[in-house]
Amino acid sequence: MSAGGHRATAPRLVRPAIEAAVPPAAMVLAAGLGTRMRPVTDTCPKPLVRVAGKTLLDWALDHVRAAGIGRVVVNVHYLADQVEDHLRGRADGDTILISDERDRLLETGGGVAKALPLLDAPDFYVINADNLWVDGLLDTLRHMARLWQPDTMDGLLLMVPLARAEGYDGRGDFRMDGLGRLSRRPETKVAPFVFSGVQILRRSLFDGVAVEPFSLNRLYDRAIGGGRLYGVVHTGQWFHVGTPEAIGRTAELMAHG
Repeated sequence: MSAGGHRATAPRLVRPAIEAAVPPAAMVLAAGLGTRMRPVTDTCPKPLVRVAGKTLLDWALDHVRAAGIGRVVVNVHYLADQVEDHLRGRADGDTILISDERDRLLETGGGVAKALPLLDAPDFYVINADNLWVDGLLDTLRHMARLWQPDTMDGLLLMVPLARAEGYDGRGDFRMDGLGRLSRRPETKVAPFVFSGVQILRRSLFDGVAVEPFSLNRLYDRAIGGGRLYGVVHTGQWFHVGTPEAIGRTAELMAHG
């Protein structure tokens, strides 16, 4: 209850009367080394690993296109030529923009910072190609757009309950309060939510940030400090495809719903 005796409400959780505009741009992070996926990734970049007949990169890009997002950026570093060749083979390949990190791997934060001129939008999706999700009753990316409130949020992260995070073997990433605000898992504790690798970010979160190798976690912590990092719970399936063994296991779980 608030000091005045009125219960606090969470306007972001109320679905708007009209369909919200989807952020116009998305970046798919596809530059990583995929070291845990070796020996598969000795000759194949992890985003091109096939699960259930489709590459991880295509799973992500197909979600992006289905949501009606027009501007798409993919970053490349490890075995970059293979990734670019694959993108050229897609029906929409000539419209996908490449952020080239061949000279230096910039990690998640630096990769997005370098791609800002290509994204060319006040807010945008960032999606890790490492993970795979299946929509529930709602289109996940469109649902996130309905809840996105840039006046009060610097980031909106798609969260997966720890108990439903297939292939994940950690202790969770975040806690979430009744308004959807995120906080870090205390070091020795277990947190109820795992970050899915799918998010909407404000461009202004990168103000003053240099293009250098760093993790997006640095910016998450800044947003948490201002009470501006929020989460939304995923209602469908989510899989962390982190090892060679996880490829077949994920395909099997997907086949059985």
